[in-house]
Amino acid sequence: MTVYFIGAGPGDPDLITLKAKALIEKCPVCLFAGSLVPEAVVACAPVDAIVKDTAVMTLDDTHADIKKAHLLGQDVARVHSGDPSLYGAIAEQIRRLKADNIPYKIIPGVPAYAAMAAEMGQELTIPEIAQSIVLTRMSMQSTSMPENETLNNFGKTGATLAIHLAVRNMREIERQLIPHYGEDCPVVVGYRVGWPDQLIIRGTLSDIRKKIRKEKITRTALIMVGPALAASHDFVDSALYDPNIPHVLRPVVGVNLIEDHNT
Repeated sequence: MTVYFIGAGPGDPDLITLKAKALIEKCPVCLFAGSLVPEAVVACAPVDAIVKDTAVMTLDDTHADIKKAHLLGQDVARVHSGDPSLYGAIAEQIRRLKADNIPYKIIPGVPAYAAMAAEMGQELTIPEIAQSIVLTRMSMQSTSMPENETLNNFGKTGATLAIHLAVRNMREIERQLIPHYGEDCPVVVGYRVGWPDQLIIRGTLSDIRKKIRKEKITRTALIMVGPALAASHDFVDSALYDPNIPHVLRPVVGVNLIEDHNT
């Protein structure tokens, strides 16, 4: 018996991995986070499987179901949105599994920021503009943030920020980031990315709050901020395909990378 923590992707059933789908198809117990995972994702569960939406359940409730499945020797598909390593709340579940000697495995999924970048049709790491992505969130009613993990500190880096669980706190985002990025810094808000009713809203730090208020977005949104989001033409090519910059798989005539490296 094994508990499989499965990353279901951002919502689109076609963005679940082959491995994840195969596990859902065979597990006799399926516990899925229904507030973030569409039922279509788990529709492939066996006809006679126990399928439960955990949105209304507590940690005690879900663990009790897992322990029951363990006693019966039944595999469990524990289906989370995106990739379970990021805000998946699996750490406390794993702690209980270890305490009860229940085996588990983690199956990665497509994270929301990657799906959003695909919908935006752009790369997030632009040469000489931004080469880092910060995945973060803000303190509201959920778990508090560590003291040094503030938007103000991350904003000092100039990196592309992917801010989760913060769409109701746009005023504070503006306050902390405008001093570092400027009022005209591009912002993109992705609402329910991968779902049929998804919205991609573009703006700047000075006007995005008004735009999302107009759409009445109050939850299930990812916010991206950074100058790389506006870079479409005015940036240098990366060195990856530069014919004048050799690497082992594409050497330049007259340059022996292996000898040069060993000398």
